[in-house]
Amino acid sequence: MNGLFGSSSWLYIILVGFVVGLLGRFVMPGNNRMGCLLTIVLGIAGAMLAGWFGQYMGWYMRGEPAGFFGALLGAVAILAILRLFSDRR
Repeated sequence: MNGLFGSSSWLYIILVGFVVGLLGRFVMPGNNRMGCLLTIVLGIAGAMLAGWFGQYMGWYMRGEPAGFFGALLGAVAILAILRLFSDRR
């Protein structure tokens, strides 16, 4: 995982995941009720999804600042998918 998040430190990955998750929840309209742990998981999953997809498409390379914005978009995409399935209850 070295390079995907800019560091191999777990504390750094958790911090970036939390920030990306919070920003993703802020950008996505509506009621996104989840705790700190799920926010961190959302941010890490969004960063992994966007990092893989953005690098696969050739939009940016590993370690570029554009990856942060990609991670934010990935977190918003995951929130949209979760909302799509949770609204059907």
